[in-house]
Amino acid sequence: MTDATAASDGITARYEETDTERLLTFERDGRTAAVAQNVEGYAMLKVRPSADGDELERYYGFDMALDHAAELLGVEPHDLPVPDAAADMGM
Repeated sequence: MTDATAASDGITARYEETDTERLLTFERDGRTAAVAQNVEGYAMLKVRPSADGDELERYYGFDMALDHAAELLGVEPHDLPVPDAAADMGM
């Protein structure tokens, strides 16, 4: 299991790999957003309101998924810290 964190401007990002998913979760002031992909890394990205929440939308590109996650947190996409281990998410 891979696990990594990054933080910037009050936003914490945690990347982890489970048996079934690559999961990038963001937290800011009690609000959360998550981006998930299958563990093989070739499926579309799912954006959720939390790590175990219901899927809100699917995206091919990591940038689009980050845009949606940032919107859920009320920040700009460039404000989201992304751990190096998660940098290759997306198709």
